[in-house]
Amino acid sequence: MALGKNYDGQSCALASTLEVIGERWTLLIVRDALYGVRRFGDFQAHLDIPKAVLSQRLATLVDAGVLERRRYQEAPPRDEYVLTAAGRELWLPVLALAQWGERNLGEHGPRRLFHHVSCGGRIEATSYCATCGAMVGPADVEVRPGPGLGAGGRQDRVSLALRTPHRMLDPIP
Repeated sequence: MALGKNYDGQSCALASTLEVIGERWTLLIVRDALYGVRRFGDFQAHLDIPKAVLSQRLATLVDAGVLERRRYQEAPPRDEYVLTAAGRELWLPVLALAQWGERNLGEHGPRRLFHHVSCGGRIEATSYCATCGAMVGPADVEVRPGPGLGAGGRQDRVSLALRTPHRMLDPIP
């Protein structure tokens, strides 16, 4: 459950931010959108999230300006969800949290490796390239499977696509 919206006597940007992205599923939806997931069914299958919860979280992210809803098919009507500029700004905290988890909670090494498209260098939790020193945004990152991913695992379309290198933000094929 998200925090209440009444912070008597507080003016806190972090509390306001948590109202949008602090719910259990929300950062995972943003992470998948960074990976290039755009369609409801792909989010639902990859996250194993109940449809009603996903609908609510997507609506919240659209209302907050993190995602934009775009029609990709008229009959029957179907929409996809694309990160806005504000949504792409969440790349750095998502990367930092994922890499923190890999270092402190991962048992078999990182599940995903992030590389700078231009030079191939690894991306640090600060979003800087370890090879060339450039600060790298998500459009210039390739996500690759890491040693912690292991064989087997999930068989949904997103998981299968992410077993090979994939440029961030490009739609999952």
